Amino acid sequence: MKKLLIAATMLAAATGQSFAADVSGKLVLYTSQPNKDAQATVDAFSAANPGVEVEWVRDGTTKIMAKLRAEFEAGAPKPDLLLIADMVTMEGLKAEGRLMAHEGADVSAYDPAIMDDDKTYFSTKLITTGIVYNTNAPIKPTSYKDLLEADAKGKIAMPSPLTSGAATIHMAALTSNPDLGWAYYEGLADQGANPKGGNGGTYKAVAGGEKLYGFVVDFLPIRNKLEGAPVEFVFPEEGVSAVTEPVAILSTAQNPDAAKAFVDFLISEEGQKLASSQGYLPAHPAVAGPEGFPAREDIKLMDFDPAAALESDAANKMKFTEIFGG
Repeated sequence: MKKLLIAATMLAAATGQSFAADVSGKLVLYTSQPNKDAQATVDAFSAANPGVEVEWVRDGTTKIMAKLRAEFEAGAPKPDLLLIADMVTMEGLKAEGRLMAHEGADVSAYDPAIMDDDKTYFSTKLITTGIVYNTNAPIKPTSYKDLLEADAKGKIAMPSPLTSGAATIHMAALTSNPDLGWAYYEGLADQGANPKGGNGGTYKAVAGGEKLYGFVVDFLPIRNKLEGAPVEFVFPEEGVSAVTEPVAILSTAQNPDAAKAFVDFLISEEGQKLASSQGYLPAHPAVAGPEGFPAREDIKLMDFDPAAALESDAANKMKFTEIFGG
């Protein structure tokens, strides 16, 4: 038995894989995944790790973080793992020393830009934000700047970064782009855009014809177009922003071995195929996306620095409020 353990350790070192010492017991996950996706993710992990009992709590990232903050204040954080929307939130937790590094995680196949160099959080998907338009719209946009044309005036819907994490990332990416910047958001305000709510409301406004153009996360129009909705999704020539649904282990995790196994599962090809089957673009470049998505190599991601976005978040939201009102 001892020889087998030594052999497994040597194999792990040779292949870059990590083998948990005791993958069993209770594992607590806080996630912002939709309920159906969260259940499917937990079920798939449990099938591969039957010794682990997963208890999970689901809510939006903002509410999940409020719950976790209250637990931090009480000195009793409950989750071992977080699987939430964006890297900026993870950067904040990392800066506070709240995350545990998983040095053995194999991220060699991934774009380094979407993974933390210190291996404290790991991107699991690419949920991009681009342009959605109604098929009855007079303009068929290929660039963000097309929405500043006269024919788009008064016909633009967009989620608010004051309520949507994806919209916050999108704002940070666009305003740091030298060809767009804050002048672009000022142009949207001149066009009569009135940012409010989240992506779901924006999608419904465009699909229903109340508005003809908008910014929205990719899967809403791509999935619904397959079912006959009168919408098109555009990956603009300047690129798209992305939330990456990162997973991280808390430094206070009660079951770090099982937590590491959960991370390993999500970033494995098997876990990435699960993400694709759920209708999301996998973060792993070798795993094909779902029906309706272009090939990964045809999608241009805008430059994005989560640490810089964290530092400028308050100032960005204040500037946004000055342009559009509260």
